Amino acid sequence: MDHNKAIGKQRSRRRYRVRKSLRGTAERPRLSVSRSHRNITVQVIDDIAGKTLASASTADKDLSKSVKYGGNTDAAQAVGKAIAERAGQVGVTKVCFDRGMCKYHGRVAALADAAREAGLQF
Repeated sequence: MDHNKAIGKQRSRRRYRVRKSLRGTAERPRLSVSRSHRNITVQVIDDIAGKTLASASTADKDLSKSVKYGGNTDAAQAVGKAIAERAGQVGVTKVCFDRGMCKYHGRVAALADAAREAGLQF
């Protein structure tokens, strides 16, 4: 089997396994993380209403000015702080963490730690 196909299958299995038990509610929305090589994006989602309550990304104009490169742990920490502030403005303090297909390691872990330090409870 092609190596890239095998990696894709692992990621899709991991995504389904992680997300089958997570549902964002109004009291405890879902903090969804997606990352690429250049950027990292986070959304606070209420799945019952089907609405995104807050979002932050290294592609945002506010954060892209303060971050030199969006694909490293420094950028992930900046996005974690930003999402905690934006979620607090909406009135969200507790979230359930949805890492999606990403392993809890590196940039994803740095983002989660920064969000916790800024006031979000997982």
